[in-house]
Amino acid sequence: MEIQQARCFVAVAEERHFGRAAERLRMTQSALSRSVAQLERSLSSRLVERTTRWVSLTAAGEALLPHAQEIVTLVDRSAEIVEEATKGRTGRVRLGFASPSTNHVVGPMARQIRDRLPGLRLELVSSMLSHIGLDRVLAGELDMALGRWDLLPADVASTVIAQERLMIALPVGHPLARRSAVSIKDLERDSWVVLPSGPAAALPQRLHSLAAQVGFVPKITQIAPDSATSLVLVAAGYGVALTQSTVRDHIHAKGVEFRPIAEQPPPLKVKLIWRRDDESPALHEVIDVSKHLHPVHSSEEPR
Repeated sequence: MEIQQARCFVAVAEERHFGRAAERLRMTQSALSRSVAQLERSLSSRLVERTTRWVSLTAAGEALLPHAQEIVTLVDRSAEIVEEATKGRTGRVRLGFASPSTNHVVGPMARQIRDRLPGLRLELVSSMLSHIGLDRVLAGELDMALGRWDLLPADVASTVIAQERLMIALPVGHPLARRSAVSIKDLERDSWVVLPSGPAAALPQRLHSLAAQVGFVPKITQIAPDSATSLVLVAAGYGVALTQSTVRDHIHAKGVEFRPIAEQPPPLKVKLIWRRDDESPALHEVIDVSKHLHPVHSSEEPR
């Protein structure tokens, strides 16, 4: 079915009159009749019953009508569809993040995108540790990732959207829990619960750096798959853990005491990352939404 045949059939079906349909399409009635007849021959089925006074659709015509209307509408909207995609108002963006410590960031972002860009589909992939998120962005499996990285490869761009204080998670009853702040040096003899390590794993790297500054190597006894599990292990007495203020604020941790670090190390930056060569308009619309939501922290990382 050619688009002109579809237009002619839809006009006749909606007007139920060849004269009015021809006037609507600004064509002669004979040309309109030929077009409908050609469509019927190509489909080997009669679509329209006509007399000099009235027009009705056959069962085949009734079945075809909604599909023909959809074709005509799609063709008529093609320029609009292309314009929407070019401006980033439609498309798909896949975002990975580590829940629940970043849910408070992702939730408002998703709401803003729904309100400002209703045609854009945001696909959320949760429970994504930072180093895994980076790997999947580089592999093209994610368009963006939200996480914590001190160092990023040159082909990844990022913007800072929040900063978090580093904290120590202690089991209830730990002697140091009575203090208002805990020195890293005082934890030299403690066992540690850590998250998986790797070149882009900011939290384990921070632990080793802080410990090295005061002259010891952390005794790691447990590697937890995520922050929630690490707090369960801390509460059970397996050790202490280096964590961040958002974990304290957003993950329920019965049996755990959180204390600031006396040395006041630099904050941990929460970043939104994407491939530097990704020119997707939809992606950059999401970046703009993120910066609009977090104007205090938002800043492009150096190239």
